[in-house]
Amino acid sequence: QVHLVESGGDLVQSGGSLRLSCVVSGNTLDAADIGWFRQAPGREREGVSCVSNSDKSSYYADSVKGRFTISTDNTKNTVYLQMTNLKPEDTAIYYCATDDGVPCWAATIKAELSPSAWGYWGQGTQVTVSS
Repeated sequence: QVHLVESGGDLVQSGGSLRLSCVVSGNTLDAADIGWFRQAPGREREGVSCVSNSDKSSYYADSVKGRFTISTDNTKNTVYLQMTNLKPEDTAIYYCATDDGVPCWAATIKAELSPSAWGYWGQGTQVTVSS
């Protein structure tokens, strides 16, 4: 059974940085796509970034390009989301997800990271950016 656990969320001032972690069990990262998503109060869940561990291609939403970086440590079965220059609009619950298919590859083709294509989810970690 696939299980994902996020951590690293915190309260940070605008312009600050955070690194989120997602530990994956029940699957191996070298064969799985991993994605990061977020959901702000009153808004739909949206895609932030993903990495295809088959070919290492990655995708970033326009809103985070140049500020967020996704990386993996296959020895620890952990995916990271390094977030810099944080803005109040980045405030949300951040979730990591994986799937048996290749949804990140699809995202790079479609230029869209849709939550509906991902089957396994963590419980989320809260990121709050104060102005």
